Amino acid sequence: MNIEHLFNQETRDQIIRNNLMSDSLLDYIKKNKEPFDTLMCYYECAIMEIETKFKVLDAEFSLQYDRNPIESIRSRIKSMESLVKKIRSRNIPITLKSIEENITDIAGVRVVCAFPEDIYMLADCLLRQDDIKLIARKDYIQNPKENGYRSLHLIVEVPIFLKSETRLMKVEVQLRTIAMDFWASLEHKLRYKKSLSDDQMAEISAELKECAETSAALDKKMQEIRNRITV
Repeated sequence: MNIEHLFNQETRDQIIRNNLMSDSLLDYIKKNKEPFDTLMCYYECAIMEIETKFKVLDAEFSLQYDRNPIESIRSRIKSMESLVKKIRSRNIPITLKSIEENITDIAGVRVVCAFPEDIYMLADCLLRQDDIKLIARKDYIQNPKENGYRSLHLIVEVPIFLKSETRLMKVEVQLRTIAMDFWASLEHKLRYKKSLSDDQMAEISAELKECAETSAALDKKMQEIRNRITV
């Protein structure tokens, strides 16, 4: 039996007001939402710390060497949908402590460089700073993913200085060249086209991998040209 037949519209609205919109439920949501929002704010602060460090490095190189190794800096906080999916896939407890301890890419900073050498130079400069702790490093440039993806990933811990405490927050830092970033952006858009058959997807995957190899060769060639010019 359809439950809608049991109640008229007025009765259903009253049930919603009395239960789903009750003060106790709203209080429960507020009490549980505020700690989550606070944690997300801490991640935002950690992003600002990392962004500032890279901007300072870029400014220093501009002053001393008359060049900017960084083309752009972008950041993001993982969406609630992505966070829930990761919690489910890892089967971790649904607590703020568990989320903070087990999910290391809630805060993300992407640094795009012109040349591959700048990626490793900037990563080394960041990791030499006294308040940065390296948690994990994955070099998908030297060891590309099967689909051709290239990038240097760092999970770092950075302190944020609050009113009455200092907290250590984890941030995922991705460093890429312009070519790597361009390829990754297009690959993401094309791979999730739902209308493709398995054969079409296999063909496109092969072509994307070939494009990744071409992009890597271009990065290498441009790096060699830059090195010849700056000798």
